[in-house]
Order: sequence, then C-alpha cells, then structure tokens
Amino acid sequence: MNIQAIKSYSPKVNFSSNGEKPQYENPVNRKTEKGLTIWGSIGTGALVGATAGGIATCFIKETAKHRYAKAGFIGLAVMAATMALTLPAKLYDTKLKAFTRQKEMDVFTRDRELKSNLLTEVDKEVKDEEVPLEQKINHYATMQMASNGSGLLIKGV
Repeated sequence: MNIQAIKSYSPKVNFSSNGEKPQYENPVNRKTEKGLTIWGSIGTGALVGATAGGIATCFIKETAKHRYAKAGFIGLAVMAATMALTLPAKLYDTKLKAFTRQKEMDVFTRDRELKSNLLTEVDKEVKDEEVPLEQKINHYATMQMASNGSGLLIKGV
C-alpha cells in the first residue's frame, strides 16, 4: 500500500509499508513552468491586443468598409508584437527561477534526510543499554544544538 503526499503542498514522497526508504522526487518541473509562462504570455498578449483593437475601432471611421476586421488585424499585430518582445525575457527568467527553486528543494530535502538519519542513530544509541548515560546526554544535546542552529555548545565535564 502506497501513501502519497499532496502534490501542491509538499514534495512527492512515497511511503511504502515494505520497509523501503522513502524516495524523493523534486516537485519543480521545468517543462510545466515553461508551459505556464507561455500561456501567461499568450493571455497578456491577447489582453493587450484586444485593448488595442478596441481603441482602434474609435479611430477608424464608422463608414469605413470592414471596420472591425481592420481593428481585429491591428489587435492581432499588437498581440504578436507584445509576445515577441516579452516572451524571451519571461522564458529566461522562468528558467533561472525554476533552476534555483529546484536546487533549493534538493538542499532542503538532503538536509531533512541527514537530520532524520542522525536522529535515528541517536535514538538507537539511547535504546542501547551499554552506552553510558553521559554519552547519551552529550550526543542528544549536540543534536539539539545543531538542529536549533546554535554554534556555541557548552557541555558539562
């Protein structure tokens, strides 16, 4: 039986009951980011083009033949120009942001995995009866200080 995390709120982690370690998949998908950027640019271009076409109808005389067709072509031209000027910059920016977020998620996941492994080792040590109590306390205190981000650790002698 596999239980999967909600995709929009957390990284994809598959937990399985057969004792395997959870597998991490980076939730940042560059193809999806690129597609969303393109669709966003199309929407922005359509909005700007429709606005330009609407304004063009005010300047074209009512008696002109194919008034709305001319305004539509003006709107399409403005839309194409808007997309040609803005899309490359948006794609480049999206590519950089996706790369940065992907690397940040990798670092975050590795950090969580490392903390989990260390806490597992400390837990095993605590359950081991042969390890002296002072060593258990020292290792636990070291782990707590590391997880809190405190650089200074004062241990008793």
